[in-house]
Amino acid sequence: MAARLRFNAFTMNCVSHIHHGQWRRPDTRQLDYLDLDTWVDLAKTLERGKFDAIFLADVIGTYDVYGGNRDVAVEEGLQTPVNDPSLLIPALAYATKDIGFAFTQSILQEHPFNYARRLSTLDHITNGRVGWNVVTSYLEDTGRNLGYGGLPPHDERYERADEYLDVIYKLLEASWDDDAVIKDTENGIYADPAKIHNIDHVGKYFDVVGPHVSEPSPQRTPILFQAGASTRGRAFAAKHAEAIFIAGRNPQGAKAHVDEVKQNAAQYGRNPDDILFYQGLSFVVGGTEEEAQRKKAEIDEYASTRGYAAHFAGGIGIDVSQFDLDEPVGNIETNKVQGIVKGLVEAAPDKTWTFGELVRWATDTQIVGTPEQIADELQLWADAGVDGVNVMYHVTPGSFEDFVDGVIPVLQDRGLAQREYAPGTLREKLTDGASGPRLNDRHPAAGRRRAPQPA
Repeated sequence: MAARLRFNAFTMNCVSHIHHGQWRRPDTRQLDYLDLDTWVDLAKTLERGKFDAIFLADVIGTYDVYGGNRDVAVEEGLQTPVNDPSLLIPALAYATKDIGFAFTQSILQEHPFNYARRLSTLDHITNGRVGWNVVTSYLEDTGRNLGYGGLPPHDERYERADEYLDVIYKLLEASWDDDAVIKDTENGIYADPAKIHNIDHVGKYFDVVGPHVSEPSPQRTPILFQAGASTRGRAFAAKHAEAIFIAGRNPQGAKAHVDEVKQNAAQYGRNPDDILFYQGLSFVVGGTEEEAQRKKAEIDEYASTRGYAAHFAGGIGIDVSQFDLDEPVGNIETNKVQGIVKGLVEAAPDKTWTFGELVRWATDTQIVGTPEQIADELQLWADAGVDGVNVMYHVTPGSFEDFVDGVIPVLQDRGLAQREYAPGTLREKLTDGASGPRLNDRHPAAGRRRAPQPA
């Protein structure tokens, strides 16, 4: 792999994504998330900055753990309301030429036969610039609303996901031969029926006969992203993912995660170097240190601690409303706190922090400084084995504009950011042309392909 870092703009089709409270500011367009021009303008800005992709997060439930209800999430606009991310992609692709589009969709929310057609359609109309972030969902009401009677158990969701991807691979990789589409206008034959096949999948969760109803797209299977953090989730990512999102607190923590997944990938017969690792980071960019700190102070002024707390509670499934957000964490008796919350309190770098500040710290790895200082920090992450960054915004498009105009030129001068896009599909662009347009032969999906038949 090249030494450069890849950059995704991490965003969501909602009001408040990661940094809660900032939507109230006059210098953000978060309230315009329903306006298509807002998204098109952002895509053009990011393409000007040679970002590799726009990564669209998603949930299909509400954050209803904090206080035992969804009230705080609704009041904060905390990923509620939220719109379908995939429906933005056609318009953004039409307005751009090279930038990619990765979107999140849960394996619980749509039957794989129908979803395979959605993937093929998006891959066709974007000329192969699509990626799928495979998730298994974590919000309890997701399972209730989709007819599962609640969220299936954690490991069962990954078992279902393994089969879901197996069906997707069979449909996208094996149903149509490469030369099935012949477009013979003279004889009136668009495709050869003998080269289109049923998949005849019979499994624990899905029965799918096939064939796939769309012809092969530029990537066949869009590039696969994954973000599982649990032991089971990391194993799933090592088996299937081409790009993995991580959340290290520092470069050393990121390196440990990268090394673990690479070791797991080798056990599945994959080349560990086939996997790209993306760290989530927020940036506060200033022309001087003083300006950067001034911007950070403004961010802190608008930050909603209860928004962060409600987000955190939903993510871990534990109601933390029992803790006073203004209470110093040094006052919390860890012997009375269980599990994840106990670990968080004990890990606090500063025991004078309030619980609200601690929760925010747990969800935000932030770099504050001049472009040169930020570039220095990013070099440390790259040295730790990180291949890319999910750039999280405080305000949009302002946070992204600051990064594009201030940081990207410095990174380009240091060889840490691309100056031009590689040709081809998103898969080819992310590997700077080292990979072909489709999943390589080392990926599990390759085992689902049909052997070429003699002419």
